[in-house]
Amino acid sequence: MATSVTTPGRSVATDTGALAWLRAWIKSHRQASGYAVAVLIVAAVLFGWNLLSARTAERNAGRQIEQGRLALASKNYQLAASVLSQAVENYSGTRAAQEASILLAQARLAQGQYQQAIDVLKRFAPKADAGYRAQAYGLLGAAYENAAHFRDAAEAYQQAADAAPYPFLRAQFLSDAGRAWLATGDTGKAIGAYRTIAEKLDSTGSVTEARVRLGELTKGTSIAVPVK
Repeated sequence: MATSVTTPGRSVATDTGALAWLRAWIKSHRQASGYAVAVLIVAAVLFGWNLLSARTAERNAGRQIEQGRLALASKNYQLAASVLSQAVENYSGTRAAQEASILLAQARLAQGQYQQAIDVLKRFAPKADAGYRAQAYGLLGAAYENAAHFRDAAEAYQQAADAAPYPFLRAQFLSDAGRAWLATGDTGKAIGAYRTIAEKLDSTGSVTEARVRLGELTKGTSIAVPVK
């Protein structure tokens, strides 16, 4: 059987021919080559600048959020709200801004500024990342409830329950929703919230209260939830 062998000489000749063609092309297209090199240099500079800017922004945002968190912990709510409002505005669209939005809402609630908390959370909650969504809707429910907007509170608590990553959180938010539905006079939806806890989240700490509320609302006639 014949075997085809590629000789080293032919390979070298091919490589040399390719290099010669590339050099010839560059010589005949000096302007285009210059533009290409310039574009690559500018792109590299921009990439480096954006990376440096992003890291600098993260550090600045972290310092600002930490300042706001410390002010909140020391009950200097006015300072906390001021610092965190700036962080939300300055770093919009970043994870830092999401954390700042949660802390800002807490500061507003602590000051009794329920409408301002509602304004912050209505903008933030629908677009919050999964890690912040349940907390955002839970705070929105609390703000609505404190402002005596009970139907809005119940709906926000339900959205918090839907977004909750853990059973105990879902149960807590459903319990909050049940309380808010009762405040609106809608016992049917309140029973639905409490029954979900009793039947599907019965390993959580909220189940005892849920069973008590169900017993009160149904007079013990319409539930068949085993007591463990």
